[in-house]
Amino acid sequence: MKRTIGTVARGLRAPIIKEGDDIVQVVVDTILGAAEAEGFQVQDQDIIALTESIVARAQGNYAEIDDIATDVHHKFGEQTVGVLFPILSRNRFMNLLKGFARGAKEVVIQLSYPADEVGNHLISLDQLDEAGINPWSDTLTEEEFEQHFGKTAHPFTGVDYVDLYKQIVADEETPCKIIFSNDPTSILEYTDSVIVSDVHSRERTRRILKDAGAKKVFDLGDILTEPVKEDGGYNAEFGLLGANNSTDESVKLFPSDSFEIVEAIQHKIKEETGKTIEAMVYGDGAFKDPVGEIWELADPVVSPGFTSGLTGTPNEVKLKYLADNDHSELSGEELQAAIRESIEQKAEQEKDAKASLGTTPRQLTDLIGSLADLTSGSGDKGTPFVYIQGYFDDYTS
Repeated sequence: MKRTIGTVARGLRAPIIKEGDDIVQVVVDTILGAAEAEGFQVQDQDIIALTESIVARAQGNYAEIDDIATDVHHKFGEQTVGVLFPILSRNRFMNLLKGFARGAKEVVIQLSYPADEVGNHLISLDQLDEAGINPWSDTLTEEEFEQHFGKTAHPFTGVDYVDLYKQIVADEETPCKIIFSNDPTSILEYTDSVIVSDVHSRERTRRILKDAGAKKVFDLGDILTEPVKEDGGYNAEFGLLGANNSTDESVKLFPSDSFEIVEAIQHKIKEETGKTIEAMVYGDGAFKDPVGEIWELADPVVSPGFTSGLTGTPNEVKLKYLADNDHSELSGEELQAAIRESIEQKAEQEKDAKASLGTTPRQLTDLIGSLADLTSGSGDKGTPFVYIQGYFDDYTS
C-alpha cells in the first residue's frame, strides 16, 4: 500500500506526576497504553519527547526563595548586588529576583532596552527613533527613561515590568535602583558585584565585566549548584538557569540527570517491543512570535538530555530544487523516480550543496523540541509527552 502520511506528532495524556514517581515507567506505560488504545505501532526511530517540568516534578527538584537568598548572601556578603539583563517574565524571573533582594544589602537592576534578550519589549524601535535615543550608547536612569517613554506595559500581559521588579525588591525591604543600558559595564558605576541574568549571552557578558574590573561576577548557572541546607534544592549543572515559579516561596529547577532518564526509557521500550526509539527531554521551543517578537527560548537549551540518535542536524535535499533544476525535463513517474534516486544519494553530497539550500540548518533537538513544545502547549492540555513518528522518513519511505 502506498504511504500517504509523513510525520505525525501525538500529544499523549499522562497521569498527574508527583514527586517520587518513577518517570521512566510512567512514560513507558503511557506510550504502550496509547499505542494500544489508538491503534498505532511502536516503530524504530520513533521519538518520545517529555517536557522538562514533568521530569523536575518527579525528581522533586525545587528550591525555596530563602535558599536563593542564602546562596546570594554567601557569595556577595553585605554588598550592593547588580542584577544585570534579567528577562521580563513573572514566571521566569519574579521569584529569582525576590531571592536576590532577600539576600542582598541593596539591588541595582540593569534592564536592556528596547527589549530583553528573548524579545519582550519595554518600548518599540519607533519610540527610540522619536526620542532620539541610541540604545547602544545611551544609559538612562529610571527617571530619564520615564521622561522619554512614560510608563510601559507588556503588549500581551499589560504588566509594567519596571514597576513590578522595583516593587518585588521593595517588598523585601531592600533599596533598589533601576537603570537602562545595553552596555554591561554600566552596572559597574553602581557596584562591582554582579549577578549576570541573561541566559544565552551570559558567557560574553561575564567576560566583558571581568575585563572591566568587576570583583564578584556570578551568573544564574552559578547559584544553587549545591544545596545550602540538608535536602535543599539545587542543580549541579544548570543552577538557576531554566528555573520558573512554583509557589510564592519556591521555584522549580531545571531537571537533573536527563541523559540517564532518556536512555532508561529507550532501554525499557526495547525490552517491551523490540524497537529502538529515540527519547529526549525538552523545555522551551526555539521559535519567534511574529507579532509580539518574543523568542520563546528562555531555557538555557531546548533539550537538556537526549539519546544518541538525536545528535546532529538534518541531512536533507530540497524537492523543489531537484524538480526545478536537476530534473526539470522530467515529469510524472520518471520525475518521481529520479527524485527518489537523488534522495538515496544525498549521503554522498556535501551539506552545502545547492540541492540542500533552503533546508533547515538547526540541531535536531532544537527542531524536534520546538515541535513538541507547540504540540503539548504550556497550559491545560494534559499532554506532557509527545510521541513523534515518521520524523526521519523522506520521500523514498
